[in-house]
Amino acid sequence: MELNNLVNLQGMLFLLVAAGIILRKTNILPKQGTAMLTDMVIYLVLPCNIIYSFFIEFNLNILKNFLIILLISCLIQLGCLILSNTLYKRQKPEIKTVLQYGTVCSNAGFMGNPIAEGVFGANGLLLASIYLIPQRIVMWSAGISYFTKSPDKKNMIKKILTHPCIVAVYIGLIIMLFQISLPAFLKNTIKDISGCTTVLSMVLIGTILAEVNVKNMISKTVLGYAFIRLILIPSLVLAGCRLFQINALLTGVSVLLAGMPAGSTTAILAAKYDGDFVFATKCVVFTTLVSLITIPLWCLVL
Repeated sequence: MELNNLVNLQGMLFLLVAAGIILRKTNILPKQGTAMLTDMVIYLVLPCNIIYSFFIEFNLNILKNFLIILLISCLIQLGCLILSNTLYKRQKPEIKTVLQYGTVCSNAGFMGNPIAEGVFGANGLLLASIYLIPQRIVMWSAGISYFTKSPDKKNMIKKILTHPCIVAVYIGLIIMLFQISLPAFLKNTIKDISGCTTVLSMVLIGTILAEVNVKNMISKTVLGYAFIRLILIPSLVLAGCRLFQINALLTGVSVLLAGMPAGSTTAILAAKYDGDFVFATKCVVFTTLVSLITIPLWCLVL
């Protein structure tokens, strides 16, 4: 990606985040509106974005890339599980659960698609959709177990299989594999809703940032976690991809999505299961702010 294009993309993301902050600070978008916007993105916009990414001509090269990115993602999740179970042994239990979940589950499912598409185009979006499958599985299995210790396996499997973004992958794969031609009105509707992904996702992140006092956010533990989430993990992924000579597109998508900030579900689950909600919110907001700097830096490194 040319430097000029990267600067333009990052500038756009900053402005969209700023718009979200202003909308929330001025109460044009009230707190309950943020929750409604979150649901709209998860249940409508992101699924359409994923389905649209499969509107391409299928060939063996795409299948090969699918299998490689899926394997890379599985290895990344395994590595994150190992890190989460070894790095935080000295932390208090309520802090430890937050750090463990935040290490395993990033915000790649929310920020990953628009950024992958902005940097790598339609092919990047398609690979990102496949990359995210293992993370969504871990999120509702090992991720939940950090807070509950005994997740309901039946409900866990149901949540994984029926998650809107996973269902969108099923639909997209069927359309691509069988080269199904959708009616023009349906295809155009999916395309137009998909086009809202970047705008709504970044504005929503801005509304989250507006809720936290930046001055009280930084601590030694938060800084350490941010380093692990935004620097260490993507560095290990880049080293592994270089070692096994993975092509540039697969490497780029894997590194960028591995370097996403803590997922917003970190704070949500901490509140629901009596974890340290305040600390979790600080981790989410701080890593999101810092990622606006580290993401373009990773693009330059790549």
